[in-house]
Amino acid sequence: MIFAGKKYDYLVINKYQHMKWKQSCMRGTAAAFLFCLGTMTALAQVSTAELYTASVFTPKDGFTHGVEGPAVDKSGTIYAVNFAKEGTIGQITPSGEASIFISLPGSSVGNGIRFDNHGYMLIADYVNHNVFRVDMKTKQLKVLAHEPRMTQPNDLAVDRRGHIFASDPDFKANSGRVWRVDPDGRVSLLDSMASPANGIDLSPDEKTFYVNAGRSIWAYDISKKGELSNKRLLIEFPDFGVDGMRCDSDGNIYLARFGKGVIAKISPEGKLLREIVLTGKRCTNVAFGGRDGCTVYVTLMDQGNLESFRVDRPGREWVMQKK
Repeated sequence: MIFAGKKYDYLVINKYQHMKWKQSCMRGTAAAFLFCLGTMTALAQVSTAELYTASVFTPKDGFTHGVEGPAVDKSGTIYAVNFAKEGTIGQITPSGEASIFISLPGSSVGNGIRFDNHGYMLIADYVNHNVFRVDMKTKQLKVLAHEPRMTQPNDLAVDRRGHIFASDPDFKANSGRVWRVDPDGRVSLLDSMASPANGIDLSPDEKTFYVNAGRSIWAYDISKKGELSNKRLLIEFPDFGVDGMRCDSDGNIYLARFGKGVIAKISPEGKLLREIVLTGKRCTNVAFGGRDGCTVYVTLMDQGNLESFRVDRPGREWVMQKK
C-alpha cells in the first residue's frame, strides 16, 4: 500500500485513479505493463478492514462544543466552525494542525460550510439569518443572503448551477423548512416540514435532493431550476437523531447519527449498508477530502474535535470541485 501522511491515509484505487493507471500502463513496454499490473493488483487488494476505521484527527477540545460544518477546499485544507472560540472559522491542514482562518462579524456564529462552483466559501450564520460568501484569496466576507423569515439557517448544499440550499430547523416548535438561495442572493422557500430540517445534500446526478429531520431522511425530485417535488421517505431509524450528511460519487449517503456515535452509510435506495463507529457520541456533520476525495472528516460536539476515516469512493462535492 502507499501511505500519505498519517498511517491510515493510504491511497485507495478508485475508478478514476484506476483509469489513469491503466492508460499509463498501456503506453509502456511489456515489462512496464506487467510491473504496473502487479502494482495495481497489490493496491486493489487493500484490506477492507483498513477502510471505515475512524481515528482522532484533531486534538480534543481544540474546537468548542459548537464544532460543525466541515468542508474541504480544492487544495485539501479542511474547515470547520468555532475553533478555539465561538464565531470563528477554523482551518486545518491535512496533517491535522488547526488555526483560525477568519472571525465572523458581530454576534454571528457559523454552522454549515460549503464551497460553491467558483471556489467561494459559503457559511450559514444561524444567529443573524445570513448566508455569507467568502473570497478565499482576500478573506473578504459579504452577506450573500439575509432572510429574516429563517429561524436559524443550519446546513448548506450546493449544485453545479450555483444554487445554494439551506435547511432551517425550529427546534422549539419541532418544525423546519428548506430554502434555496440563487446566485444573485434571492431567497425562495421550497418546503415546510413537521420536524426540524437538518442535514441536506444532492445525488451525484443532481436529480434527487435529500433532507433529514428527526430520525428520517426524505428524498425529493429536484429540477434544473432547483424546485422540489415528489417528496418520499427514504429511511427511518428507530432511535437516536440524524444530523449532517454527504453523498459519495456513487450516490451513497454518509449520515451523522447524533447520540449514537456512528456514521451510517446508506444506499440510494435507502438500505443501511454499514455503520462506522466513532470515539465520540455526538457527531454533527461530515465532509469528504484527502488527496483522492476518499477521506471523511467528522465533527464531534462532545469531543470538540474532528475524527476521520477512509472510504472506497470520493465525495460528490469533491468530484464537482475537481471538474
